[in-house]
Amino acid sequence: MNRAYEKTFSVEGDNFDNAGTASIEIKKILKDLRIDEDVLRKTAIAVYESELNIISYARSGNITLYVDDDTINIDVEDEGPGIEDIDLAMQPGYSTATEHIRQMGFGAGMGLYNIKSCSDLFEISSTPNVGTHLKIIIKRNGR
Repeated sequence: MNRAYEKTFSVEGDNFDNAGTASIEIKKILKDLRIDEDVLRKTAIAVYESELNIISYARSGNITLYVDDDTINIDVEDEGPGIEDIDLAMQPGYSTATEHIRQMGFGAGMGLYNIKSCSDLFEISSTPNVGTHLKIIIKRNGR
């Protein structure tokens, strides 16, 4: 496979002023690479939800975008509290968001569910008091 593009974006926890910065830049990169609109939309949603999870729950994190001939690969790693019960966290509507986060319009409990829904491959691992890792793959030729 020929890797067409690779870039890592740093995301600062609790920095809601910059929420969406990485996902907007990734969307622009994918448009410049002439990625199909449906693939671009799914990728933008998955990255935005990942970015918001880092900002809402972790101290910091990185989102790495890899584009090759067949897939969009996104690795998300954060340093934070981790997820105690991944099965519960994957349930639509489940949230551990604080009241402050909810008042800003975030924390509806759809983030991980939406990421998985937009992915052709979704893997999650988490270690309490260390952090969480997401591997997201979206096929460039659709489903």
